[in-house]
Amino acid sequence: MWTAAGRKQQLLELLVFCLLITPSLVVSFLAGMPPNISFPQLAIASIARDIGLVCLIAFFLWRNGESVRLIGWRREHALREAAIGLALFIPLFFTAQWVEQGFMAIGLHAPHGPEPFLTPRGSAQFGLAGVLVAVVAVSEETIFRGYFMLRVRELTRSTPAAVFVSTALFAVGHGYEGMAGLLTVAWIGAVFAVVYLWRGSLAAPMVMHFCQDFLGIVVAPLVQQ
Repeated sequence: MWTAAGRKQQLLELLVFCLLITPSLVVSFLAGMPPNISFPQLAIASIARDIGLVCLIAFFLWRNGESVRLIGWRREHALREAAIGLALFIPLFFTAQWVEQGFMAIGLHAPHGPEPFLTPRGSAQFGLAGVLVAVVAVSEETIFRGYFMLRVRELTRSTPAAVFVSTALFAVGHGYEGMAGLLTVAWIGAVFAVVYLWRGSLAAPMVMHFCQDFLGIVVAPLVQQ
């Protein structure tokens, strides 16, 4: 249990982290507008940003004397948890399609095809895409499900609040997908959060996240070539 001084420190820490992550979330609403950015530019910038944020989280945990286990980094039964994530991805994939179609049916917008800045071309860019989806899956689950849920739950003493805040921030980073896509991402993020709370480990959500992005960023452009 944190003291009043400790809670104030955690609030300040969370505000600093939000200050650093907010610009990239806001830019996601502008990414499809001129001047367009290329896939390599986006991929390299995203990888650098996510690695930097995970390093900042590691510093905060070290400074506070906290274990990485608090944010879901657990080695126990890692392969089993990964297999669970792989199995859960199958129903997630199909239900996400239905959810997005439902939002579009009520008039909400979603892009008709993949954005150019998320479409790799050539073997080198597809290799970079593989690195991108791996880094994003690990880092974003660490950031949104691990770190944000931990801190918000400590500050509010509410698990639902932690799920809501982490899911909302995760979804805002996908503004380029239109309102239907953004709400679908929010639903996917909520599923990741529930799986994380159920399993107590980030392994399953990381695998689910990786599979979702791998199909969209790597497999779909390959099929369309």
